[in-house]
Amino acid sequence: MRWINLVLALFVSLLNINGVCADTYPNKPVTIIVPLAPGGISDMTARPLAAALGQVMGQNFIIENRPGAGGAIGAAYAANQKPDGYKLLVALTSMLVIPEAEKVAGKQPSYELSQFIPIAKVAADPVILLVRADSPWKTLDDLIKDAKSRPGNLSYSSSGLYGAIHMPMEMLSQAAAIKLIHVPYQSGGQSMIALLGGQVDMTIQAPGVASQHLKAGKIRVLASFGNERTKNLAEVPTLKELGYDVEFFIWSSMFAPAGTPADIILKLRTAVKQAITEPVFVNAMAGMSAPVAYQDAPELQIAIDNESKRLATIVKRIGKID
Repeated sequence: MRWINLVLALFVSLLNINGVCADTYPNKPVTIIVPLAPGGISDMTARPLAAALGQVMGQNFIIENRPGAGGAIGAAYAANQKPDGYKLLVALTSMLVIPEAEKVAGKQPSYELSQFIPIAKVAADPVILLVRADSPWKTLDDLIKDAKSRPGNLSYSSSGLYGAIHMPMEMLSQAAAIKLIHVPYQSGGQSMIALLGGQVDMTIQAPGVASQHLKAGKIRVLASFGNERTKNLAEVPTLKELGYDVEFFIWSSMFAPAGTPADIILKLRTAVKQAITEPVFVNAMAGMSAPVAYQDAPELQIAIDNESKRLATIVKRIGKID
């Protein structure tokens, strides 16, 4: 009986220790991994979110950019971190694409979606097709006609192979039966700079990345990939209005490595829900005309399951890229 009592006491003690750890989380700085370079929509969303979470949870949240391979390097790094709540990931829709794209390329996937637990979606925006303000194309029809007359001559920049710019542009190219030159960079910010600098003819961006350049009159929007016109770009038609059955949203969502304790996940879900109402986050998103679009973990998981299947079909259609 004495040994049984000792074992029971030890078991209760361990439970209490685990409970204290969860109750005091976070008791040191938390790192949010962004798998793309600074200047893109994931980075621009993660930074004010980190500031808001710091206010809500009373601890520092630090951004760590780990760009490369369209987000695969940073996502794989995040997937293999200790599941204790101190290494999180803020990623875009493109994270759903990468495992399937790597399989199509004949590679071992650098990570699987099952290695992550969703915490929440915080923003979602239909991407927009952009050209420079001094370009000859005033409408999408102008651009499509020119692309058809000069196949393989017009170029576009992206944030990387199979990324959140490459995918919708391939969808449009297939729908419009045009051939473009793809020039990949490491982030949406870099691909935006390439357009502004004249290195490419067009790009696709989240409105938040394009906002300041639109206000400055440096670029022109030809179409939106949304299912309806957006409030801040009410004059811009959707691709569906223009006769192309194409739709694509860039969302920014937070994840934790699989195996993170359920009580820590719940704490983070609760904190994110509050953080997106904090002025530091709300004002930052409003400043770049990016709508807050909250979705809690259960609903986000359903959306991920559905969207990953749709995007996998598109990746297979694109096929291996040499």
